[in-house]
Amino acid sequence: MFNALVVNKNDEGKTTAAVESLTVDQLPEGNVTVAIDYSTVNYKDGLCVGPGGGLVRNYPHVPGIDFAGTVEESSDDRYKVGDNVILTGWRVGEAHWGGYAQKARVNADWLVPMPDGLSAKQAMAVGTAGLTAALAIMALENHGLTPGDEPVLVTGAAGGVGSVATAMLANLGHKVAAVTGRAENSDYLKALGASQIIAREEINETVKRPLEKELWSGCVDAVGGAMLARLLGQLKYGGSVASVGLAGGADLPATVIPFLLRGVNILGIDSVMQPFENRQRAWQRVAADLPMDKLESMVQVATLSDLPDLGKAILKGQVKGRVVVDVNA
Repeated sequence: MFNALVVNKNDEGKTTAAVESLTVDQLPEGNVTVAIDYSTVNYKDGLCVGPGGGLVRNYPHVPGIDFAGTVEESSDDRYKVGDNVILTGWRVGEAHWGGYAQKARVNADWLVPMPDGLSAKQAMAVGTAGLTAALAIMALENHGLTPGDEPVLVTGAAGGVGSVATAMLANLGHKVAAVTGRAENSDYLKALGASQIIAREEINETVKRPLEKELWSGCVDAVGGAMLARLLGQLKYGGSVASVGLAGGADLPATVIPFLLRGVNILGIDSVMQPFENRQRAWQRVAADLPMDKLESMVQVATLSDLPDLGKAILKGQVKGRVVVDVNA
């Protein structure tokens, strides 16, 4: 028997989430069984712990799109008993039972070996959010981003992706301008390495001018919507924005002028279906370029029983930094 957060749906379509005891026989199909040490909380998790947001196909369901732990059983030659592994993405926690449990059974293709220098707790302090931040930085570097006079803009900076992006970029020598809608987050963001704090309302308004002064060498954007449209006109010539989220909406009220006259780029960042090699490279960058003391300052620890309330909070934008879930506490 093991514990898991199980989401059930009744005949009226209402969902409830509670910690239940399950047996290994109830786990879904897969060729690797993992004893989970830690999981984490992402926006998608908030959706799946609640009504599902269209992500969950079948109930009962175990959410948790990330986990880290130790291989207990494997019929795949790539992993043996005792190996430390990470899972993020691949619709685990959505279409397949996920990490809000003490055990999981998954396909070996979905796993990544734990990088040297990272513990399971640290890996889940990073999680999908931090992996996405690393992928975004790698994409910006591939399009010419280097430390320079103009800062890199990070929107939604106090969230999971933004916190890791801010810390990594600062550690790599970039000046970081952090956008937040909560003034009380200023000290937190400065401690992560931000050199400039920008109030959300300063950049969230759509303007009629398609081009403004060139302010940013690049951007990691978790907001989308009007903010993304605005900052496109503020990127320096040839600059790029790595688009990682849509907290501000999916619409893009922009013109093509910044693309035509300044050669700017929007780089779409997906962490769910990333190929193994790029995923592994991103985890290695996290281990090398994210200061562990900065990571620790982002983290709060929760248990399985805390998850229903945390799921609601993250959907309301009320979770700062990263939440690590100790599934065995």
